[in-house]
Parts: sequence; C-alpha cells; structure tokens
Amino acid sequence: MKIDAPLRDIPLGHVADEARRYERMGFDGLWTFETRADPFLALLPAALATERMSIGTNIAVAFARSPYATAVSAWDLQKASGGRMILGLGTQVRPHVERRFSMPFEHPAARVTEFIDCVRAVWDTFQSGARPGFKGRFYQFTLMNDFFNAGPCDHPHIPIFLAGVNERMCRAAGEVADGFHLHPMHSPGYLRDVIHPALAEGAALRSRDAAQIVVHAPVFVVYGDSEAERSRMEQSVRAQVAFYGSTPSYRSFLAYHGFEEVGKALSVAMRNGEIATMPSLVPDALLEAVTLSGTFAEIGAALRQRYAGGLAHRASLYVPVPKDADEEAWSALTQGT
Repeated sequence: MKIDAPLRDIPLGHVADEARRYERMGFDGLWTFETRADPFLALLPAALATERMSIGTNIAVAFARSPYATAVSAWDLQKASGGRMILGLGTQVRPHVERRFSMPFEHPAARVTEFIDCVRAVWDTFQSGARPGFKGRFYQFTLMNDFFNAGPCDHPHIPIFLAGVNERMCRAAGEVADGFHLHPMHSPGYLRDVIHPALAEGAALRSRDAAQIVVHAPVFVVYGDSEAERSRMEQSVRAQVAFYGSTPSYRSFLAYHGFEEVGKALSVAMRNGEIATMPSLVPDALLEAVTLSGTFAEIGAALRQRYAGGLAHRASLYVPVPKDADEEAWSALTQGT
C-alpha cells in the first residue's frame, strides 16, 4: 500500500519546502484540494521541488472548468513533474456548482464520464497531432491548430481518478477512470459491499478490468499517546463527520450503517444554524465505523490492515502532517517499520 499526504493550507511560497519534507519522510504522493485555493497551482512548486512522489488533485472540481482547460493544466504538470501527475476529479454538489461556480450540473454522472473522455481526446491530439473530432452530449473538442497545440509529452499517460460516494458515481469511475478517490465518509464494509461491486459494474460496460482501478482512501484518524490527545482529535473528527453527514450526498452511506435518521437530524440542525449541537448527534458507532484510532505508533500498521486484500491501494490520513512533526516517527509510519 502507498501512503500519501494531504498538502496543508499554506502559502504558495512555502509549498516547495513542505513537499521536500514529505518526500524526506517517505510519503508516496501528495494531494491538493479545491477548497480555498486553486488545486493545480500548488502542484507546480511541489513538482519542481521533488523527484519521487506523485502529485495530484483530490479533487479538482470538473464542472468548474472545461475539459480543454483541465487537460492543459494536467499536461503542463505532467511535463514539469517528469510523469508524476495524477488528475483527480470530482463533481461537487449542485448548489456549489450552480451557485458558486455558475456552471451547469444536470446529469452529473453522465456529464463527468463524457468530461473525462473529452480530456483524453485533447491529450491524444497533443501527443499524436490527431485531428480533433470529439462530439458529445455535453462537450465537444473539434478545433485545433499548431499555434494552440501543447505538443507531445515524454509521459503521455496521466492517470485520472474520479471521486464519489454513491453507486452511480462509482459506476462512472469504473467505466472511465484509472482510479477512485474515496471520501473519508466510508468504511471497509461499505467499500467491500457497495463501492467495489459498483466499480466492477461500470468497468464491465467498457470491458475493463476493475481490478486495475486504483482505490485511494483518505482516512479519519484519532491518534495520540495520551487520552487527552486522543480526546482532542476525536472531537475534531466528530465535528467533521457531523458536517459531512448533514449533506444528503452521504445519506446512502449512513443508511448502509443504519444511521439514515442521524443524517436527517444533522441536515435539520445545519439548516437551523445549530452548528454547535451537531457533533453531539453523531453516535459513537458511526464515529467508530469511519475512524482509525490508536497510538501514533499503531496507526501505520492499522492502516495497512484496514485495507488489506486489495480493498484499497493508496491511503492518506485526513489530517495534515504537523509543522513540528518528528520526521523519523512519520518515516516509520510511511515505511511500515
């Protein structure tokens, strides 16, 4: 299993040093997020400052941009990194796509499937000079000349990961993606019983081998060598679970574990602005289902055991590496020693 790191929310000028630090500690990859900043910008200094780690987005919002613009950003980063780029895409949810990004959201699974096909068509033209001829239901790529062609790349295959929670998006990932970004609101059981079968269904639509789809699992963790440390982390994780649980997108996961009514109660609390009360609505059993707990020394082995047998192929802790992290201790976690 590969162990990755999330890039902390830091100024762009500090990214290179942070990326070097992660590589020293043995992390296999680094992920950025589309939250407060552009997910692609920080990957350039990270690419130039490192030699081994993969770099990627987890996620870039597909519907916030066009397939062509996305293809260009990823192609540039693939060249800059010497072939270490992973393009991770997600759909976000309707209110944010329509009201924050001012973009269309209808038929998200079909739309993102076509989006990925179009991105690959652009890359094919860059690499081979093929005349563009992609015409889809939502997107097209039918015009190119030499002035705009980014030209070939030494490493033309850029893996595309798609994020999802519900079965329909999992099937879309199985159909067109090289990898799948789990949401931290998952459990080994949900991964085994819902996500993997849906990936396989999607893969069968294009006669693909679902076993070749790389699954990346960001994981809520509660670690510490004292009860006080673990209690502080648990409170933070419980608040995160409450926030995500209030979103209808995660209702199917809650229903799988028998907590659909919890999701409804969290949604009501969110609508009423009762944010402070929401963590108390999260049952211990739900927290245990989505969280990995133990002393820091136990986390690495527990992470590998949780996803053994091909349940997931990459994992990352859903917490940033502390600024004052003991590099030797974190190296032991990433290397499994």
